[in-house]
Amino acid sequence: MTVERLAVLGSPIAHSRSPLIHRAAYAELGLDWHYGRVRCGESALAAFLAGRDASWRGLSLTMPLKDEARRLAASLDPVAAESGVVNTLRRRDDGAWDGFNTDVGGLAAAIGAAGFSAERTLVLGSGATAISALLAARSLGATTITIAARNAHASRAIVDRFGEGREPGSGIAPEVRSVGLAELTNGRADAGASAAHGAGGGAPTLVISTLPGPAARDVALPESLMAVPLFDVAYDPWPSPLATRWSAAGGSASSGLGMLVEQAILQIRIFLSGSGDVPLPSEDRVREAVDRAIAASGVGG
Repeated sequence: MTVERLAVLGSPIAHSRSPLIHRAAYAELGLDWHYGRVRCGESALAAFLAGRDASWRGLSLTMPLKDEARRLAASLDPVAAESGVVNTLRRRDDGAWDGFNTDVGGLAAAIGAAGFSAERTLVLGSGATAISALLAARSLGATTITIAARNAHASRAIVDRFGEGREPGSGIAPEVRSVGLAELTNGRADAGASAAHGAGGGAPTLVISTLPGPAARDVALPESLMAVPLFDVAYDPWPSPLATRWSAAGGSASSGLGMLVEQAILQIRIFLSGSGDVPLPSEDRVREAVDRAIAASGVGG
């Protein structure tokens, strides 16, 4: 009997909680699947994929591999194709790998579970996760989405790519704008955010931070912005530097641990059936098993 093997790849990777989540889910599903972690950089990914045999079922990808995984994938699901980001690879019988993006669906599910309104979303950052945040907000019915980043070129590039995008099945395209972080840090946060959302906009209803810890610790943000609920994709350590600042200002912050769990559920669907749209058997019990494993591990969130 062939042992099914899976792993999360990235660099660094020792901090990843994906093995904890996946192993708990597979145990609940009664699957004898072995899920590990592998430190792997961009330059080594092609050789790693080529060296996997039929015992390998799938891979989770974290930074810095999401762009390279898209380049190497033999096919892309619609979300991966639009976003240009692949965080999941499933091995085919011919040895090629199909690419998927579960970050968008995972983030949207976590934001929905937290009870936040994405109507007017402000995204901090301009990297791959910011793209997933934009698409997640769009899927939740956002009318305006603002990308705020130090890298003005990168934030404008996101607007150029997605400014006319519409959620599949919807005739409504949100207004997508970019704004420099300086416009949020000059003491005119409400005015700056309102201007960024256009004449018919208003202050944000949700802030999604995709900033890494050091950047989030050092970026200057007005205290008035911290009255808006924060969803921080960071989860380890928790509270993150940004969440600590939010709480000190009296605001509410939710960790990225919920996103990690929800995107993992979508990955497991893909690994099991080849589609993220096919629910797992007893999926509620799988989530409960994952939650118990996380609580027992002491991971914050």
